[in-house]
Amino acid sequence: MTNVDNNLTSVLGGLGLGEQSVKQKAPDELGQSEFLQLMIAQLNNQDPMKPMENGDFIAQMAQFSAVTGLTKLQQSFDGLAVSLQSNQALQASSLVGRTVMVPSGIGTLPEGGTLSGVVDLDSSSSNLTITIQDASGQVMRRLELGPQQTGDVYFNWDGITDSGVQSQAGRYYISAETQTESGTEALETLVSSAVDSVTMGQGGQAITLNLADGNTVDLSSVRSIQ
Repeated sequence: MTNVDNNLTSVLGGLGLGEQSVKQKAPDELGQSEFLQLMIAQLNNQDPMKPMENGDFIAQMAQFSAVTGLTKLQQSFDGLAVSLQSNQALQASSLVGRTVMVPSGIGTLPEGGTLSGVVDLDSSSSNLTITIQDASGQVMRRLELGPQQTGDVYFNWDGITDSGVQSQAGRYYISAETQTESGTEALETLVSSAVDSVTMGQGGQAITLNLADGNTVDLSSVRSIQ
């Protein structure tokens, strides 16, 4: 097998994998040159009575090529993931100071302002009602919006209660219900809030937005940006 050993250098040279390239690899890294060296060692030490079949040699080469291909594919996906996360972080940071619409049953009434939100109707409603309650569960205002068509229905509350008293600024609970042929149906509400800051996810976790009303939401849950 001396000729096989002597040909190893020329084979590695033809592949651009000389001794210098081997030394540059990490101790636990197996490249093409190391694989060929193992193959040569296997040929040198095979049982003369049971020589290695050509099919076995080809199968090992195919397995090595498959592993190498998967490794490169994984590296490509890792690079793509980093790029996508960086792009998502850039988009999220641009939301600071802007107002977003997110699914929530809690809204904030600012001092001298209004609490705004949206109800997304999957079908027309004969009567849409928005109920606003304080932390103790007391009803502050019922907004009777009447018949509504399919789509987004916007609502605003200026803080005036059903009894005509101005409510204090703060957080309030919001619920929506509609009348259908089968009875009363609860609906999801979306509220608008300003974005104070952005928290970057670690270890594959989602990017979160820290809202002015104290809530935190995933970037993916944002329905609209104002």
